[in-house]
Amino acid sequence: MIALKIKNTRQFMSVLLASEVFDDFLLESAELHTANTYHIDGRVNKEFFMADDEQIPPYDLSEWRSLKPVCYELIKGKRTPLSFKFVMCVSPDEKLKLLQEEYNSSVSSLVFMLRFKEGEIILTTGVALSGFTLDKSFEKIWDDYMRRFLTGVNIDFEEL
Repeated sequence: MIALKIKNTRQFMSVLLASEVFDDFLLESAELHTANTYHIDGRVNKEFFMADDEQIPPYDLSEWRSLKPVCYELIKGKRTPLSFKFVMCVSPDEKLKLLQEEYNSSVSSLVFMLRFKEGEIILTTGVALSGFTLDKSFEKIWDDYMRRFLTGVNIDFEEL
């Protein structure tokens, strides 16, 4: 697990809300504190789609691309939000690509949390396990991936 402080909040918010950079990540939950407090559960209600034979989303969690416009509408305006927290993860398909076969059975999810408070954004990585293991090498793989991902999309950060 690592914590990364985003150096340019305005640029990061533009990348998060106005570009496709984070679109393939899944949103587990969102909490936004503006004039009101909003809670978004990213779990897909598949029953909603079955009624009309619509295309059922491929994952149990919603892709960021589908909830990004909702979050943007809640955040935009003249006033900065008091705070927000987004919990996001990679898709199961991407997790399979990132981790070696031996790790996929013990790792249920590769997650990161974006927390904005008092003008700062902190990105914290984490790994959800499906069982107990003393091996933490998959955490290093995930942490390194997130560093490379942010660097690859020109987001400056510093480790805390």
